[in-house]
Amino acid sequence: MRWPFIARIIGILLIFLGLAMLAPLLCSLYYKDMAHGGIIRSIAITLGTALVLMLFSKGYESEAYINQKEGMTVVALGWTAICIFGALPFYFGPEFTNFTDAFFESVSGFTTTGSSVMTQIEGSTHGLLFWRSFIQWLGGMGIIVLSLAILPFLGVGGIQLYKAEVPSPVPDKLTPRLSDSAKILWMVYAGLTLLEILFLLAGGMPPFESICHALTTLPTGGFSPKNASVAHYNSAYFDYVIVVFMVLAGINFSLHYQMLRGKTLAFWKDTECRFFIGLTLVLTLVVTWDIYGSVYDSFKDAFRYSLFQVSSIVTTTGFATADYEKFPGLSQAILFVCMFVGASAGSTGGGMKCARIIVCLKYCHRELFKLIHPRSISHIKINNTVIPDHVLRSIMGFLALYMLLFFFSTILLAAMGVDLLTSLGAVASCIGNIGPGFGTVGPAENFAHLPVLGKWLLAWCMLLGRLEIYTVIILFVPEFWKK
Repeated sequence: MRWPFIARIIGILLIFLGLAMLAPLLCSLYYKDMAHGGIIRSIAITLGTALVLMLFSKGYESEAYINQKEGMTVVALGWTAICIFGALPFYFGPEFTNFTDAFFESVSGFTTTGSSVMTQIEGSTHGLLFWRSFIQWLGGMGIIVLSLAILPFLGVGGIQLYKAEVPSPVPDKLTPRLSDSAKILWMVYAGLTLLEILFLLAGGMPPFESICHALTTLPTGGFSPKNASVAHYNSAYFDYVIVVFMVLAGINFSLHYQMLRGKTLAFWKDTECRFFIGLTLVLTLVVTWDIYGSVYDSFKDAFRYSLFQVSSIVTTTGFATADYEKFPGLSQAILFVCMFVGASAGSTGGGMKCARIIVCLKYCHRELFKLIHPRSISHIKINNTVIPDHVLRSIMGFLALYMLLFFFSTILLAAMGVDLLTSLGAVASCIGNIGPGFGTVGPAENFAHLPVLGKWLLAWCMLLGRLEIYTVIILFVPEFWKK
């Protein structure tokens, strides 16, 4: 493990982060609020630390290959460092009184979770609210994927970083050159963000709020500059616009690229995309049927609110237009299950991912089939491609680890005095990078009242979910550090 080399890459990431802080600084200066002082201090500390790391790693500039261990270490430590230094604008701002809350908000932002400890969002400074949205946008596609477009020019290869970072069971390289793939992903990502801003502006949403909502929709983040989230506007137009972009963000971004290249049936031909869209529609209709008459007298309203809530949870965005804890039990159960399913692999969404759910269902079917036909030979396929055994083992191990960590974290949070429903909802929300949960962390509440240790535990769960568990957990396996 070449620690100076790893320090150099983390230093590069911190340089990107420090430069990114210029955006909220300009916003703060434009609106003449009180956030600019804290942001300037944050920039100085972040860039100063990056300089120290670069000096420590002097002499490793020519190193170009990153092995698998180093790739996972860089991703895990890099994201941790980004979350720590990304918390500084919050910590130095007037809205936060302690580093725990600032770190929780930063992790929630960069991991695109959307769980918040801020109680008076609308009273916050524009600079801080913009930073809160911007870090979700950076975290959505992954700041490390962004760095892949730059690292080749600095003499650093990145295929191991890409494998560890991209939230997909089998990462797709869109082009032979990895930096070109990163550029394509970001072009699609930025293009969709700009398109949503234009649609929100066309509906009459103020420019600042349009930008903030677009910056948090495409990364499936869910932070809103309004206390009541999207429900603040009570607008069917805004609801449907945001639903469309949430669903687009929940689809594998390589399919968007294929669509742009003229493959108009790319969505339909992809098994996972059909499953994701079909599941969203079916669950929306079930919830609509369940809340029509009992919560909403109008079928149009029942469909609108059920579509938004299901889309928001299954894509792990976390926006809210209704308090789903007031829905009947069936609807709440469906939304709770949606927290685990998640969006498509290769999207900005969290959760287990639809691809893994499909593989798990096909695996169970194959085992049942083999009980009936023990001598049969069958393969699990997605898009007519056989899933290799090592990928199958990885997926099944991931699902097992995911559930084990969910139950273990729930028990730990409950041991801190948090009630069971809140513990289940908070952990499911954070490990799935969703945002609101159930109990006292539902869509009408936030996470501010949780104990300090509980917030650190949930921040850990957010990182686990964002980095697909393996990348973080592997660092605690003794064999990882042995030659």
